Amino acid sequence: MKAVTVSQVNEYIQDLLQDNVHLQRLSVEGEVSNLKYHSSGHVYFTLKDSRSAISGVMFSSDKRTGLTFPMKDGDRVIVTGRIGVYTRSGQYQIYAKRIERAGQGDLYLCFEQLKAELSEMGMFDASFKQPIPFYARTIGVVTASTGAAIRDIIQITKRRNPYVQIILCPAQVQGEGAAASIVRGIKRLDSMGLDLLIVGRGGGSLEDLWAFNEKEVAYAIFNAKTPVISAVGHEVDFTIADFVADLRAPTPSAAAELAVTEIAAIDDRFNQDRSRLNFYMTGTLDSQRDRLEAFRDMLRHRSPDRMLNERRQHLMDLEERMSDRMKQLIQNRRQKLLLYDRIGQLMENRIRDQKNRLALLARGLEGRSPVKRLEAGFAYPESKDGKHLNSVKDLSVGQEFAIRMKDGRILAEVEEIEVMGERKSL
Repeated sequence: MKAVTVSQVNEYIQDLLQDNVHLQRLSVEGEVSNLKYHSSGHVYFTLKDSRSAISGVMFSSDKRTGLTFPMKDGDRVIVTGRIGVYTRSGQYQIYAKRIERAGQGDLYLCFEQLKAELSEMGMFDASFKQPIPFYARTIGVVTASTGAAIRDIIQITKRRNPYVQIILCPAQVQGEGAAASIVRGIKRLDSMGLDLLIVGRGGGSLEDLWAFNEKEVAYAIFNAKTPVISAVGHEVDFTIADFVADLRAPTPSAAAELAVTEIAAIDDRFNQDRSRLNFYMTGTLDSQRDRLEAFRDMLRHRSPDRMLNERRQHLMDLEERMSDRMKQLIQNRRQKLLLYDRIGQLMENRIRDQKNRLALLARGLEGRSPVKRLEAGFAYPESKDGKHLNSVKDLSVGQEFAIRMKDGRILAEVEEIEVMGERKSL
């Protein structure tokens, strides 16, 4: 039996798992352990119950929408994904596409359904996103008046640029009536002609953040004339408001960082613009001076007499080139005529040679013609049905046959056959 490699074994097992449709999409419930958030963005973990454990990984490309809460060791979760083999180590594991807290499946399903509905309507398209102003002087905030979110926003705003004005519209951000309160705050601040809006709250569970997953909040953000930054929860939390907003901030503090440009950065940009303007103006003046000098040189060197002489010289050059060209064309035509004569002569010689060869072949064929041989007195036997007889073995005693001569046939019957001294008679 031929030995196989380790890689071939692992790849074969991987193919077996991939061919099993029951393992390509399934949901597994268990407790999280050995959790590691890798610097690449991937999440590695072990999912276990009282008797068994399975390794798991969620790639960074799936983490953005598949993991919407700060998962930690000990959490009871439901992991949805596929079973596969990491062929390098031969370890089978679950490749997670979505991770949710156990018991939150219905909420997550509602979230996914609304997300798909609004996405199909085009409310997440980049073409609808408004640009965030570089220098926002008045910023409206829709959040709880006593939460950590507003304190962080005010603190960071004062540190970055104390000249920016913060206008708070207190809103209920959790529980029954929270969505309507957030919508009222957005509409009220949007009507004030501010530069920018921040809508959000601090972190929490999926239920805590649910007001920002309501359709009415999504419509209020989408219809706002003022650019909106969504700042809901922690970095791993995603809500419908994040997808509809013009910009998503991972936290309220990060929203303030994105919304408020540091006063030092504004000064630097002003100085850069001033230096760039001075450089541009200096370069433009220098360029115009150079053009002016160039025009002066052109006026000095492009006098009418000089231009006329140049035109005359150009015409003389053209005339000379045309003359040379005509001579060359005539010479080429003569060479072609000579070539045609030579080809005609060669063709005549070729035809004459072929005629002579054909005559020789005709004479050869005439000398071998059966008709000529018959006329010379030869004859040849053939069967009654006209088939040529080449040997006495083709006949038998008593058989009728014919002898072909130049002017007809003679019918005969075999009375005796002699084959190399042996005779056969009637």
